[in-house]
Amino acid sequence: MVIEEPAAVKAKPRVAILFGGRSSEHAVSCVTAAGVMGAIDTNKYEVIPIGIAKSGQWVLASGDTSQWSLSSTSLPEVAASGKTVTLAEVGGEHQLIVTEPNAVPQELGSVDVVFPLLHGPWGEDGTIQGLLELSDTRYVGAGVLASAVGMDKHFMKVVFESAGLKVGPYIAVTDREWVTDPEAVRKRVDKLGFPVFVKPARAGSSMGISKVDSLEGLDAAVEEARRHDLKLVIEAGIIGREIECAVLQGRGTDAPRTSMPGEIAVASGEHQFYDFAAKYVEDGAAALSCPADMPDEAIARVRELAAVAFDAVGAEGLSRVDFFYTPAGELIINEINTMPGFTPKSMYPQMWAASGLAYAELIDELIHLALTRKTGLR
Repeated sequence: MVIEEPAAVKAKPRVAILFGGRSSEHAVSCVTAAGVMGAIDTNKYEVIPIGIAKSGQWVLASGDTSQWSLSSTSLPEVAASGKTVTLAEVGGEHQLIVTEPNAVPQELGSVDVVFPLLHGPWGEDGTIQGLLELSDTRYVGAGVLASAVGMDKHFMKVVFESAGLKVGPYIAVTDREWVTDPEAVRKRVDKLGFPVFVKPARAGSSMGISKVDSLEGLDAAVEEARRHDLKLVIEAGIIGREIECAVLQGRGTDAPRTSMPGEIAVASGEHQFYDFAAKYVEDGAAALSCPADMPDEAIARVRELAAVAFDAVGAEGLSRVDFFYTPAGELIINEINTMPGFTPKSMYPQMWAASGLAYAELIDELIHLALTRKTGLR
């Protein structure tokens, strides 16, 4: 096994922006990439946009950010192509190779770091990270295990509990359990009390989630979630404010850095919770207050626990940690996102902006962290 020391940073590193992907959050990934490509310092970095079509094919993508915009009537999508891009090690360097039928492969040159702006399975869950690890390619964000744990809402909670963090009541439901004995599942859910939130266990934070107010609505919500993932997590509703905190890896051996906590307010009456449309489509459907209106000691505690959660899963680069703040002053952790929404209007960069780190500077810091970390085991 070869473990490389951090390489000397080139005068103008080549950054491959990887986006799209096979998950149901394909469109969100495209919008995230548009935000990053629109803000990254092209005088400092050479940017290579690489899209992943829903089929899984890698293609050279347009750097025109308007092509990747999101609206209520259209969703951006990476189209398949006759030319496929692969990442391979050639002569000791990580090269991008373009292949097409009946043609000689074309080398596009080396890549210094990959910025995988992928949400959901086959991107945020450790799969792309594993591919990049196998090729000794540096990349932004969490590694294989942290990405996998952060994607699976069941095992995420298990890890949080082992680290002493408080999680709310929940059950995990496998495909076998639902298919062979749905009535047993219904009884377990009934014991949680209503309302409950039915979620795909590994489909990101936006897709397939339903709020259920009674047992009569459970089956439909389960089937909707199963469209995205056959493993589910069903959580008891918690009375409390939704508080978020952005975490950024420290340099070297420094501790993780945390933003001021933010609070989400869903302004539109059409949204019962912070769903896909409120997050990404409808302007004004949700608003962030940062810092959140909380006592100083509660703010300090949120930041402390966010760093604990970051370290508990072994995260690197960036994460957003979400909590419920109850009327009794208790903090209950909801989840960690190891590749949170990263458009300029997304909560992660907004919280850092409110804490003194602007969007373009945040992108620069994440690339710096990736360029200067070791490959291999670390």
